[in-house]
Amino acid sequence: MENSGQTMDTDSKPIKTATKSKDQMLSGTAWRTGADMIGKVLGVVYIIPWYAWMGRFGNEANSLYSMGYNIYALFLLISTVGIPAAVAREVARYNTLDDPNMAYRLVRQMLGVMAILGIVAAGLMFFLSGPLSTLVGGKDSADLIPVMKSLALAVLIFPSMSVIRGYFQGLNQVKAYAMSQLLEQVVRIVWMLATTFAIMKLGSHDWQNAVTQSTTAAFVGMLGSYAVLLFYLQRSGNLTRLLHPGPAKSKINALEVLKTTMHTAIPFIVIGSAIQIFKIIDNSTFMNMMPWVTNYSHNELLALMSYFSANTDKLTMVLLGVALTLGSVSDPLITEHYVQGNRRELAVLVGYNFQLYVGFMLPAVVGMALLTKPIYTIFYQVPSSLQSSLFVFAILQSFLLGLYMLVYPPLTVMDHKRMAMKFFIITLIAKVVLQVPMILIFHSYGPLLATTLSFLLGVSLFIRKLHQITRFSIKNTIRGAQGAALLTAFMAVVVIAVEIVLGFIFGKVPGRAGSAVIAVIAGGAGFYTYLWFAAKLGLLEKWFGVRGTSLRRKLHL
Repeated sequence: MENSGQTMDTDSKPIKTATKSKDQMLSGTAWRTGADMIGKVLGVVYIIPWYAWMGRFGNEANSLYSMGYNIYALFLLISTVGIPAAVAREVARYNTLDDPNMAYRLVRQMLGVMAILGIVAAGLMFFLSGPLSTLVGGKDSADLIPVMKSLALAVLIFPSMSVIRGYFQGLNQVKAYAMSQLLEQVVRIVWMLATTFAIMKLGSHDWQNAVTQSTTAAFVGMLGSYAVLLFYLQRSGNLTRLLHPGPAKSKINALEVLKTTMHTAIPFIVIGSAIQIFKIIDNSTFMNMMPWVTNYSHNELLALMSYFSANTDKLTMVLLGVALTLGSVSDPLITEHYVQGNRRELAVLVGYNFQLYVGFMLPAVVGMALLTKPIYTIFYQVPSSLQSSLFVFAILQSFLLGLYMLVYPPLTVMDHKRMAMKFFIITLIAKVVLQVPMILIFHSYGPLLATTLSFLLGVSLFIRKLHQITRFSIKNTIRGAQGAALLTAFMAVVVIAVEIVLGFIFGKVPGRAGSAVIAVIAGGAGFYTYLWFAAKLGLLEKWFGVRGTSLRRKLHL
């Protein structure tokens, strides 16, 4: 009997550990998502006035803006080479070892190193702005050069700023980190809207200049973020300690940390930048190859590209951001279980990750696709059939892109970087091979088709390898996904029905205000339906544990 009791206790331990891991993951997700979500929502809402003030050049302006940002985002990834996460890890370690002075010394040294990296990266982007503009924008891309140069200013200061963010992350001081992100967004958006209004409504009406000022806003926003970080450093007394650290118990060299981190982080960064790289491929091939088979002007091609890329990207970034958060929050827990050899807990966590992703992403993607017309009208204009079709395609594709962002981190943190790189290269080769014929045959749909097929291949390779390593339960994962799919079907019926009824009230072509009412009411009804069925079927508790019970009680479900 005694042995039996011990066995039961031993068997229950992995389950308790897995439950604890779930709670830690949800807690981290809540903090990170809360910090990111407001900024991302602000980053979506500003589009409404910005696009409207651009007038008839709204689509072209959005494409020009996005082409610059795609290159800029890649430079940001390269210029930081994973240092913020490394700084956070080292700061946490030295504080645990009761050697905070060593943490201060590390941060001070790393600030100098990253300032140099920022200068190098910004210099490259600035002086290569001409060739880069031709690469992504085609031969008539002179209007993209000032956009690239303005974004180089932000690349200049971002690496050093990210070190300070990593320092706060290492101290687990989420408020300072979150406030810096929020103020960056607020300052950026205020600058964008103010300068765009001044140019397009009061000034020269030069839409290219308005786009350049909108991208300059990234630099202005980072100045605001830097100010917040310095304020929190000063208020906590850490600024003085960073400038004048005391004697340390340990020894460390920032260049050694940089070298080690780059060796570890470069595969992660390359694999993680897949979506960004694919966007750049789309820009360059579409703008350079469409003139071969069509007679569209440069501005008409910019408008077409906004339909399948720029206009959709602004709205799906919130969904993809949550997918990235889910993946990044689970990474430390997956690493911990993998290193400790806790295979059962690892399998439970990976399977749970998939279920949580499907439970969030599937209804969000389907809901946005069903509400394409009102959503597009709110942010841009009443969509044509081509705009609607491309928007739905891109929205549905975001489920696959988000899934990629969920499945690649576990392989990289479980010492399978080479395999992950191999899968990424296969995915990239598939994209490159498919891209040209798809564009030549299907025109605007071509880039979307090439991306979908290549990511289907890549994601399937990642999932198969994850299963080989962790042996997560495919049966339980599919069962959880089926539950989310069933709830999404119920939600879809409600959304369609409500949208049809409201269509009779507001007419076939409602304006921006009518579209907003339709989107809010139909979307809200669908969201409540999803939660109601999730509560009745016990899925809220399965996905969110005790927080699911709390949510159900608060909503009286």
